[in-house]
Amino acid sequence: MNAEGLKRLSLKAMPFADAASDALPLGQLLRLSLFQVSVGMAAVMLLGTLNRVMIVELSVPAMIVAVMIALPVLIAPFRALLGFKSDTYRSAIGWKRVPYIWFGTLWQFGGLAIMPSALLVLGGDGYIEIPFAGEVLAALAFLMTGLGMHMTQTAGLALASDRATDETRPRVVALLYVMFLIGMGISSLIIGFLLRDFTALKLIQVVQATAVMTAVLNLIALWKQESVRPMSRAEREAPQPKFSDAWNDFIAGGKAGRLLACIFVGTMAFNMQDVLL
Repeated sequence: MNAEGLKRLSLKAMPFADAASDALPLGQLLRLSLFQVSVGMAAVMLLGTLNRVMIVELSVPAMIVAVMIALPVLIAPFRALLGFKSDTYRSAIGWKRVPYIWFGTLWQFGGLAIMPSALLVLGGDGYIEIPFAGEVLAALAFLMTGLGMHMTQTAGLALASDRATDETRPRVVALLYVMFLIGMGISSLIIGFLLRDFTALKLIQVVQATAVMTAVLNLIALWKQESVRPMSRAEREAPQPKFSDAWNDFIAGGKAGRLLACIFVGTMAFNMQDVLL
């Protein structure tokens, strides 16, 4: 079999091989998709692991657990603003997506890094009794992690869309969400196994190791993914478009309002399922 025949066979046999293009080769696409793996890890930690730890091992009331899990969801509507800011961001070197992905990574890393200590204080493991200290610290950790997840995922998907062609863009986005699910599936098995015999020390080790893996995966995913396009001072100081104008143009499209309402109701119903708690 010649090289051309082998290439055609690989395109048919490999899942999402047709998502690659000259502008975004398959190797770079798979490397870029690692940011979805890190977001999937954090999602499993927030929705699947820590709620069980708080209720079963730390004896935190289920109402408080529900509020903590809901906090990252409250940030989700701001993804539109984050995406707009990323679209219109101006810098001397011309990066638009990398700064948002990187600072999202730092927020996600910081939230997970302080998460186990905050949860232990929330569970009553503290030397000094300070009213509501556990609730405040845990809420801060969940908010930081949620903000980092939304910022990283929004800018990362935008970067993938920038690099994909019009023909391959739907398959690129589909691959990224498959990687998100793979990250959730693999990390749920690993984290669940590691926390099978729960101890406070093991909780700190597992959650903070997840924070380190987040930074490592996202750094690998970002490496040389966005081209440097230097901008002049005049370009950086030119008037920027307003988010309100862009939002009004989006809403005026006709079906956008109904689509948003449908997504809102569906997401709310999914996250209200008792099985998540």
